[in-house]
Amino acid sequence: MPGLPLQTDAFVLLKRPPTDAFQGLQVFSVEHGALLIHQRLPKSVRRAASPAQAAATRVTLDLFDEVSLRMESSNQGATWFVTEARLITRHADIGRSYATLQAASALAGLVARNPMHEDSRASVAALLRQAFASFAAGARPDFVWFKSLYCFARDEGYPVKQQWFPTLPAEDRENVAQLLNRPLAEQTAAPAAVLRLQARLEEYLTGHTEILLG
Repeated sequence: MPGLPLQTDAFVLLKRPPTDAFQGLQVFSVEHGALLIHQRLPKSVRRAASPAQAAATRVTLDLFDEVSLRMESSNQGATWFVTEARLITRHADIGRSYATLQAASALAGLVARNPMHEDSRASVAALLRQAFASFAAGARPDFVWFKSLYCFARDEGYPVKQQWFPTLPAEDRENVAQLLNRPLAEQTAAPAAVLRLQARLEEYLTGHTEILLG
């Protein structure tokens, strides 16, 4: 019996330890949410018997990739095996800075561990696309991560503006407004100030939402 087919665009969020000839990954799709997928490793593909197997690794998937995937499942969608992968966007420059890599990984992990309603998936995809591009372009990672965390919580329906923002001192409210509204290139907040605001936001999200921060 042929496997269940699926075609979707997705973001690569996590890589799992490889097993046998396959690399396991968790991806996020607007249409289907979180998906556990497996891609045949390149070394095995060189011995592949079919063109479909070879096509699966013409693009070896990497973290933060936005990709178009064709997949099959033999267990009703519990896991998917890549039959073809086409790269849409790759952000290789994220890995040039350890701080940037940490922040991008934190955002990917946030999306990976938090199931979300289908109505908010498009907003999350737009957030990932913009944030990964900003990380890759060299924006200060603390700025991008703070704004991403705030926007993720807001787009999931939590009243961060109405409930969290008013609890901040006036100076912090001004800094938050600048972090959220000014272009990244015009941000001037000191790293210590951003870190303090991030800690306060994370404290609020831990105590007042169901968002899993890690």
